[in-house]
Amino acid sequence: MTGVTIKVGIPGALLYYLYYPMWRTFFNELGVQVVTSGRTTKSILDQGTREALADACVPVKLFYGHVMDIKDKVDYLYIPRVVCLNRRTVYCPKFLGLPDMIRYSIENVPPIIDVRMDTRQGRFAVVKAYLAIGKRLGAPILSVLLAYLKAVGVLHRYNRLLRKGWSPVQAMDFLENQTGGADFDGSVKPSLKFAVLGYPYAIYDSFISVNLIDKLRKYGVRVITAENIHPALLALQKNCNLPKRLFWTFSDRALKAAHFLFNQNKIDGVLHLTAFGCGPDSLLNKLIEMEAKKHSDIPFMTLMIDEQTGEAGMTTRLEAFVDMVRRRKEALACRK
Repeated sequence: MTGVTIKVGIPGALLYYLYYPMWRTFFNELGVQVVTSGRTTKSILDQGTREALADACVPVKLFYGHVMDIKDKVDYLYIPRVVCLNRRTVYCPKFLGLPDMIRYSIENVPPIIDVRMDTRQGRFAVVKAYLAIGKRLGAPILSVLLAYLKAVGVLHRYNRLLRKGWSPVQAMDFLENQTGGADFDGSVKPSLKFAVLGYPYAIYDSFISVNLIDKLRKYGVRVITAENIHPALLALQKNCNLPKRLFWTFSDRALKAAHFLFNQNKIDGVLHLTAFGCGPDSLLNKLIEMEAKKHSDIPFMTLMIDEQTGEAGMTTRLEAFVDMVRRRKEALACRK
């Protein structure tokens, strides 16, 4: 490593919500300063909408906006080409092509660290990818291995916090500053439990999801997502009565979470947050809807978002759904 501090930019979208604590730890251990674009704003979304292809889904447009926000502040952009991390399912094709999409459609972007991560190429494929990152940054092999091991440990702690019900933002704050927590709105006692299904980069981005989770909590709803469920429980769902598993990683995880939660019968309602223009999501929504029809006693609603989604419309639909579920639960309790 040189005496000059290297700055690596990590856009605050897509895989950021699952792996940022690991990435930040890895780079910091190598003496690299990490720069993020922070939380989504209207300005960031507008920038991304202008730069991305018109037919791209809103999470991808959002990623463009986050890149635009930090590209002039860093020496490198970290956009790994994540193909497969479980040896079975692959990520959306746009994830695979994201480094090239950014490189050739945005002017004056810094060099992109776009190492390929595909565990189908061998059990040490991810380790080799991180070694390649270290080599590009000029770090000794031993330092890179130690940084990787520490980063993996942080990722495990992060995932444990998510399974306890913490949001990604709360868990990140705790790991970085030892502050924060999974605090429920103390003014409202939770009387309902909802499953919120979908892709993490849509659910946890408070701007494009129009503060979905916070709104539900204020309405007295305890929220559970796929990230709150232990991976072993999801693995037991296997193919969810389909001839074969879904190809896409996030779709497969969300469908397994839906299958698990519906069959547990311990939830009062299910919401599926879907992004307009997402091909895999359109298939996932239909499959979740089919599963919901098998459990007619559990209310189900789909919420679709795009760059034009307004808070007023979303709030009205949520309030109506929560009120309907609460009245239904009270009526059933009176009959017993």
